[in-house]
Amino acid sequence: MPATDHLHVFRVDPVVAVMRISSLGMSGNLMSLGAIDFGLLVDGAVIIVENAVRRLAERQTGAPPLTDAERVDVVEKATMEVRAASVFGEAIIAIVYLPILALVGIEGKLFRPMATTVLLALAGAFVLSLTVVPVLTSLLVKPAGHHQETWLLRKAHAIYVPLFEKAMGRRGLTVGLGVMSLAVSVGLFARLGAEFIPQLDEGDLLIEARRLTGAALTESVRTDLNLQKGLLQIPEVEQVVARTGAPEVATDPMSLEQSDVYIQLKPRDAWRSGVTKADIAKEAAEVLEASPEIGGAVSQPIQMRTNELVAGIRSDVGVLLYGPDLSELAKQGEAYATLLRRVPGAVDVRVEQVEGLRYLRITPDRNRLARYGLTVEDVNQLTETLAVGHRVGDVLEGERRFGIIVKAAYPFTGDLEPLRALPLHSVTGQVVPLGDVADVEFKTGPAQVSRERQSRRVTVEFNVRGRDLLSVVKEAQSATAGIALPVGYRAEWGGQFENYLDAKERLTIVVPLALALILFLLWLTFHSMKEGLLIFLNVPFAIVGGVIALWLRNIPFSISAGVGFIALFGVAVLNGLVLVSFARDLEVKGLSRFEAMKQAAEGRLRPVLMTALVASLGFIPMALSTAPGAEVQRPLATVVIGGLVSATLLTLFVLPAIYTWLGRAKAATAPPEPTQEPT
Repeated sequence: MPATDHLHVFRVDPVVAVMRISSLGMSGNLMSLGAIDFGLLVDGAVIIVENAVRRLAERQTGAPPLTDAERVDVVEKATMEVRAASVFGEAIIAIVYLPILALVGIEGKLFRPMATTVLLALAGAFVLSLTVVPVLTSLLVKPAGHHQETWLLRKAHAIYVPLFEKAMGRRGLTVGLGVMSLAVSVGLFARLGAEFIPQLDEGDLLIEARRLTGAALTESVRTDLNLQKGLLQIPEVEQVVARTGAPEVATDPMSLEQSDVYIQLKPRDAWRSGVTKADIAKEAAEVLEASPEIGGAVSQPIQMRTNELVAGIRSDVGVLLYGPDLSELAKQGEAYATLLRRVPGAVDVRVEQVEGLRYLRITPDRNRLARYGLTVEDVNQLTETLAVGHRVGDVLEGERRFGIIVKAAYPFTGDLEPLRALPLHSVTGQVVPLGDVADVEFKTGPAQVSRERQSRRVTVEFNVRGRDLLSVVKEAQSATAGIALPVGYRAEWGGQFENYLDAKERLTIVVPLALALILFLLWLTFHSMKEGLLIFLNVPFAIVGGVIALWLRNIPFSISAGVGFIALFGVAVLNGLVLVSFARDLEVKGLSRFEAMKQAAEGRLRPVLMTALVASLGFIPMALSTAPGAEVQRPLATVVIGGLVSATLLTLFVLPAIYTWLGRAKAATAPPEPTQEPT
């Protein structure tokens, strides 16, 4: 029957959350609706219903069947017994999600809907667990004449009680093992590596192709066709489409020498055995390298656009070089690129093309102009006629007015003599060739000038493949640390690495504030900072399991995993809160600290296991899913599941050991054999 109450919470809480999401104008998406972990929603109901069932069984043992009024009275008292633990526990779970609301940028777009949804669902669960759940329990739960645990729980008791007695007999060893596991997790965390957000598998690939600046459209089309023929030789490629230059709606400004080559892949069941998308991307990169006239990088359509919109570059990482002279910036960029190509995991290294465009430069000679009675304005007028056309008048057709533009029909074949022979008319009526009063020449100059923060900028870009983002960037920074930039020049690291640092810096501020607020709530619950800190130990020990789970699955730390750690803290603290609250109640009734903790650990084994188990089960689909978008959810779920395992072990073994250890001076009697601790 208790499962019926939990089922009602399952049904109603998501409805409450969805109604509030709709009223707030938020959309139901992968992160918002997929983040409703039903295990978290029923934690409060689990605590209340479990205690009510136990109290009803105790009251019914050896007594005539309870009347409706007696059953209501027992459920009411049972609810009041655990009300504080339930209320404060759900408040703590809600508090740990507050730091997620402080995220901005891409990480905020991804995870703030999740946090908002969970908070709304928890609000509904909080109200229902204190109103509907006790009423349904009093109506639906029929206590039997004797209380009998389920087979699974009896097995859990049979395993737990002997281990608990051994742990209490060797409390120093128990605590030492806990501290040792914490130290091991710290070492493993340093080996995990890190990235901003796991890359989504979009299903298709994209090659950003670049040619020499000023390449003709016909050359771009020819090289695109050759590249497409090479890519179609890969068995997993279904179709290849290239787009050159900017579209009609100029949302993506590109020159004629730039192309986006979209690679549509076949369904996965048609791929060669053992071939992954990373292998296909590597083969596509080899085809690109076989085309010497084309440079570029292999990415994904959305990934490339997102990188460009957020950081201004189309790759995962960029070295932003700032300085006054473009030639010097290009020189330093090549120096950085040479060293970056040696870093394992750094692929598609390229320097932003800033030079190579051919210019026609006309430099007027003022002395010769004055000799013929000409001015610089006359030369500028002729130059305008060459470049864009010179307006000489208007034509009227009714109310419509059209400009008359004179433009030189010179094809710029490279011969300067026709340009030097262009006529200029002096004030005396004399015709003077342009070459007699100005120097006309072709020069190579900048193809583009990028500016940021009041300075010229050149970007060195590269993607990360086969390794995590943080380790590659750290190694790249070490490799380029020896480059001495001239005075007035500086280098900064951008792209996803910059986003990771910004999000990490923000979380390092808001997460400690949330943890401090949790500690304050624990102090309000027990009016004792010592016991509040004791329960707070669940937080670092919960991290142990999360780190080990990431290491076992070879998943680097990311903002997604960080959100998982945040979600984990609340559940970890809730279990310790339930156990210590029950032990304190037993101490008030006259039991020694040791006996109180022993009875509390054995009596609260069921709710502790249930809260951890239902929360873990809620995240298992996210941890095992291979559906689109699962890459972002997988680290979060892995952290929560692994952390709940270690937090539960701490709650059942290490926490009782520390609790009784700290209270030895207050113990009324010594622990009995065989759990007597040697002095």
